[in-house]
Amino acid sequence: MSDRSGIFAGEDPFAIAQAWLSEAEKSEINDPNAIALASVDADGLPNVRMVLLKEIEAQSAPSGGAFVFYTNYGSAKGVEIEQAGKAAFVMHWKSLRRQIRVRGLTSREEGPQADAYYASRSLKSRLGAWASDQSQPLASRTALMAEVAKVTATHGPNPKRPPFWGGIRITPLEIEFWADGAFRLHDRFRWRRPDSNSAWEILRLNP
Repeated sequence: MSDRSGIFAGEDPFAIAQAWLSEAEKSEINDPNAIALASVDADGLPNVRMVLLKEIEAQSAPSGGAFVFYTNYGSAKGVEIEQAGKAAFVMHWKSLRRQIRVRGLTSREEGPQADAYYASRSLKSRLGAWASDQSQPLASRTALMAEVAKVTATHGPNPKRPPFWGGIRITPLEIEFWADGAFRLHDRFRWRRPDSNSAWEILRLNP
């Protein structure tokens, strides 16, 4: 067993991730839940972009523990993730000098959980999800605002979640916790499992 203690201690990596995020919320100025999300296109060319992580599901959850964000399924990331069935991300906090790296399998969250998150967003954000043909060419800002006005008239003050918009769940097969160390001798612990029903193998890695 690796010599885990302090901020790395615990038997549930999702609880550790949530604890780190909760700590970052006290010190990061903007978007402590921002992640750099990586996917690959049909040719294997990588793409990466910043998105906001919205949920960390516990290891005891039906998913076996997962990370959830929301997007338009027709966007570049939505299409790429659907085709590959896999994704990765890194969460980095400058104030804490820590990061979490995740690699895993993906699935859609299109049920009540997605409906509830969509309903929690501001009305303008909900209407914006209807109006934006995300990642597709746009003639002008004026054209986008005209589409917003159109969907506002169509869907009213309480729009339902668009069928093309919802959650993507990343069920990790690998999670790495990284913390800055003196003289660049960083602390790294990798949690790895073959599937969501298996036990984790935990290893300390060289910096």
